[in-house]
Amino acid sequence: MKHRQSRSLFKISGFTLGMIAIFIGSVILRFWGLSRFNTLVFDEVYYAKFGNNYLTHTPFFNSHPPLSQYLIAFGIWLGSQLPFGQETVNNLTGSSLSTWSYRWFNALFGSFIPLIIGAIAYQLTHRRSYTLIATFLIAIDGLFIVESRYALSNIYIVFFGLLGQLFFLTALQKKGVNRWFWLILAGIGLGGAVVTKWNGLGFLLGIYLILIVNGIIQYFTSNSEQLTPETSFKSPLQNLNQLTPILILVSLILIPILVYCIAWLPHLQQNPTPGLWGLQAKMWAYHHDLGDGAKVHPYCSKWYSWILMLRPIAYFYTKVDSTTPPNPILPLHHPDQLPIIYAVHAMGNPFLWWLSTLASLLLCWMLIQRVWMDLSLRFPQLKPQLSLQFPPTPELWLTLFLTLNWLANLLPWVKVTRCLFIYHYMTGFVFSCMALAWWLERWLYSQQTRFRWLGGTIIFLVLFGFLYWMPLYLGLPLSPLQWKIRMWFPSWI
Repeated sequence: MKHRQSRSLFKISGFTLGMIAIFIGSVILRFWGLSRFNTLVFDEVYYAKFGNNYLTHTPFFNSHPPLSQYLIAFGIWLGSQLPFGQETVNNLTGSSLSTWSYRWFNALFGSFIPLIIGAIAYQLTHRRSYTLIATFLIAIDGLFIVESRYALSNIYIVFFGLLGQLFFLTALQKKGVNRWFWLILAGIGLGGAVVTKWNGLGFLLGIYLILIVNGIIQYFTSNSEQLTPETSFKSPLQNLNQLTPILILVSLILIPILVYCIAWLPHLQQNPTPGLWGLQAKMWAYHHDLGDGAKVHPYCSKWYSWILMLRPIAYFYTKVDSTTPPNPILPLHHPDQLPIIYAVHAMGNPFLWWLSTLASLLLCWMLIQRVWMDLSLRFPQLKPQLSLQFPPTPELWLTLFLTLNWLANLLPWVKVTRCLFIYHYMTGFVFSCMALAWWLERWLYSQQTRFRWLGGTIIFLVLFGFLYWMPLYLGLPLSPLQWKIRMWFPSWI
């Protein structure tokens, strides 16, 4: 008995140490060399300036909701008070600020996203191995690293959207007042995603789709049927039918709307015209009339290109040779190193993105097969019964959660005609990445050697991709040849 208890304690301790190690690695990747490039990188020309505008009370128009700029402004204010990170300073935001001051808050929020992913994975499965794999994969993805290292807005959408979904899953396991409390927190988090950018609505849409599917399941399933197999774990999503209409209305509709409206108040105090609804119309007109194609922006990309990572974005690129005059925005370099290229590419880990897309498509296919099998059982005249072995109900709920959220954050972009960028897929990629982690755990713990080899090979490829393209994530110096061999496709340049 004592031996079993000690083994249990060892497993818990190993899991905790693993999560701590991943978090520390996540922090290092996002904070190390954060002041590199003493300038405004990509859309920092908007968001860092807008954040500083709140501190200097400078009126301005922004085509997106204000939450990310509030947070960047708070980061600037707090970062400017700290006794470190003040080595590189510029006036590009309209004030004399250190690059660290307007970037560090993004790095902080981005460092916690892997832990939130892990918490969601654990809520859905209570499997430590799956939690560790999912946390690890998102921690080393290149696009998430890049977006965390600059004063941009997309990290905040993912952070608040995932936090809202985590609170929603927690609420499903509570009762009474506690359920109300966690659902209110979920509504606040999901509202925070929307008030960062409108595409944060994808996280709410994912929950709405899950509620709809649960209603369909309940409608077509008689009480006599056994939906839940004998198992030691019950998915929180199996409690969806306990949510009353008033709970859903208040927490998932009214509170996000309230959060959205309240969040605009500081902005409206500084920019009172054209008012809240006038601003929404102006923002809508901006996005509607933006247009598409290379004339709008050279890195515009269609929604279907994201899942194959066909068009990443060059956030920063400078080539230095013996004829280049000294540039104060670049790190110091020695003449014997020239020529060198400094580049920051907003691109995911290619192997991770390609395999995650395949993993999500496989989950979709499994769901289609499961529905067809159930129809065959209920209506034998449609098709003979299929011999498909599907996971037990908790894993079925996990599959539904990942698939519906992935589709909710991808398919709405199909009808969007304005110029889009690969970072718009970050809200969908997190669920695709969790899908790959689900397959990896199954394969790594399979009794068949070929599947264990498959899982190990995928882990190796993802790690190789992370190390190989890491200089492009962190802006490390590369020779022209080293840079070129990392640009596998012309569309990446």
